[in-house]
Amino acid sequence: MINHKFWIMLISASLFIAGCATRTPEVAVPVVAAVAETNATKVVKHRSVPQKPKKNIKLKEVQDDNYSSAYMYPEDKVKKEKVVKVANATPAIATPTTSAATVMNREECINMIGQEKFDKYTQMFGNEASSVKRCAMLKAMN
Repeated sequence: MINHKFWIMLISASLFIAGCATRTPEVAVPVVAAVAETNATKVVKHRSVPQKPKKNIKLKEVQDDNYSSAYMYPEDKVKKEKVVKVANATPAIATPTTSAATVMNREECINMIGQEKFDKYTQMFGNEASSVKRCAMLKAMN
């Protein structure tokens, strides 16, 4: 009697070879004419090729020498508004933030908000000048 290991190896090898074998897919042949019989008459169905168009269509030749940059990159037809530059003049009336910023200094800021908040703003904004500007904004809001 043949060993059981031999049968197991033989079956697994045959399954492996059968699974790896290349198979050609079956292609269905198109039916040109199908016959369907009814009780009284025979009906024949035909597949027909589409009819030739009645109009003669002539293809245009491609011309690649008619490149125009004006066509590819058209200009805007809407007129652009000209930007009028205003001369920097000193304002007659100073805004509260600018007047407070020029008058505010470090000591006034510390007196207004306290040393702890001033140090916190200095650390948060990176320098004392920004802290003084923050104080000026707070003063202008009050």
